[in-house]
Formats: sequence, structure tokens, C-alpha cells
Amino acid sequence: MLYIGCHLSSSKGFAAMGRQALELGANTFQFFTRNPRGSRAKDLDPADAAALRDLLARHGFGPIVAHAPYTLNLCGAEEKNRIFARETMADDLARLEHVPGQYYNFHPGSHVGQGSETGIALIADGLNAILRPDQATTVLLETMAGKGSEVGGRFEELRAILDRVELSGKVGVCLDTCHVSDGGYDIVHDLDGVLTEFDSIIGLWRLKAIHLNDSKNPPGSRKDRHACLGEGTIGLEALGRIVRHPALKDLPFCLETPNDLPGYAREIALMREMAEA
Repeated sequence: MLYIGCHLSSSKGFAAMGRQALELGANTFQFFTRNPRGSRAKDLDPADAAALRDLLARHGFGPIVAHAPYTLNLCGAEEKNRIFARETMADDLARLEHVPGQYYNFHPGSHVGQGSETGIALIADGLNAILRPDQATTVLLETMAGKGSEVGGRFEELRAILDRVELSGKVGVCLDTCHVSDGGYDIVHDLDGVLTEFDSIIGLWRLKAIHLNDSKNPPGSRKDRHACLGEGTIGLEALGRIVRHPALKDLPFCLETPNDLPGYAREIALMREMAEA
């Protein structure tokens, strides 16, 4: 079964997102835990979380993906920014325990001139400070495009973080198709080769989710600009191979394309059709 959905607004609550996903033909979805450019989060309603748990179970959803705000930076140069990121992420993880068994995705961070080795160490330190042995949520490091001082543009950097995390079983990876293409991995012509490299460096067992996006940029551009499916440099043929690939087909796929809800519904239906081709 193809688990596919899109990014939805959490403004109306958990259960409302689940109902909206069903209307779009989705059986997973992604949402921001709070304002993606800020720090405020709505009070959590336990009854609303319970309603979502029931909906997910009744309709056979795959895991859903909560996305941390873009502003968080576990490897920021200033300690106050690193503390803010840790506290926010810890609060998010506590909230997600009301909908256990899901994923929490975040951008590893930008080392802002400190160097990638320092950035890797700080990210791992941040995760070690917030992960708990009894948590039900798996935290996902997202593959990045490698722009500026981003950490995570290479598989080796993600592996270096994972090697430093004490509770590494609580951490996985989310592969973003736009990011890895922009980062120089040839998923169009050599998907098998990229996945073999991922497996040898990180381990495919750690790959838990896919952000399914086309790219407005040529491969290796390190720019990170998402395009609607089939309207970028990756293209529908390659995206179809991704959703059909034996190593990926059972993972949750989340669209982050520049779309409105009807556009997401079309892309979800299109990918379902291509998954069966």
C-alpha cells in the first residue's frame, strides 16, 4: 500500500487534519508542530489527540510526520539559540506522546561558520539532551541540499550525528528528493546507486520517511527550491520509480510541493496511479 499525503495546516487541530487528509485521498500527512517561523504552540487538547488516534486506526493510516519549526538550530553559534532549540524540541516530543508511534522531522541545522565537525557534535549533544528511553516518537534527521553552512547535505554528516547519539534507536532519517538532488545525488539516473550508497553509509533500516518533491534547480545546485511533481528537474518518470522502489514503497511519502489543496489531491492521485504502473 502506498502511504502518501501532503503538508497540512494544524491550525484547526489534530482530528481536523486527519479528516482533511481523507478528503484529499491521503493516508498520511505532515504538519508543523507550531508556527514554522516562530515558537508559539497552541495548547494541546487531549480529546482532539484521541480523536486523531481513532481516525488513524480506523482508516489504516501510515505514520504521520510532525515537522519542527525552521527557526530551530541545534548547532547555532550562540548558546541561547541552542538552548531554545532543545527546549522547543523537548516540548514538541512531549506533545507527540499523545499520538504515539509517529515521526518528528527536523532540519539538522547550520553551523554558521563553526565548521561541520562542530555542527555535528552540537546537533548530537542536543539530541542526547532531549531523547528519552521511553518515548514513542522517532526523531528524523532530514537530508539537506547543502546550501550555505547546512549540516546534512551529505550522508556522511548524518551518519556522524547518528554515531554520537546515545539513544540512536530513537533516531532515523527522512530523505527529501529535492534536497538530495540539489545536493548532488543522482536519483534520476541512478536511484539504485544512491540507495546503495545510503545503505552503506547510514543503513536503509534507518530510512523512515520520504519528502516527495520535484526541484526547480539542476542537480548539485545546493539551492533547495521545491517544484510541483513533474514540473522540475527530477520529473515524473523518476518520481514514479521512487514510489515503486522495493526499498521505499512502504514508507510514508509527504508532499511539500508549492501547491494548494486541490493541487495536492491531484498529485496524490497521480502518485497512486504511478505506484501501480
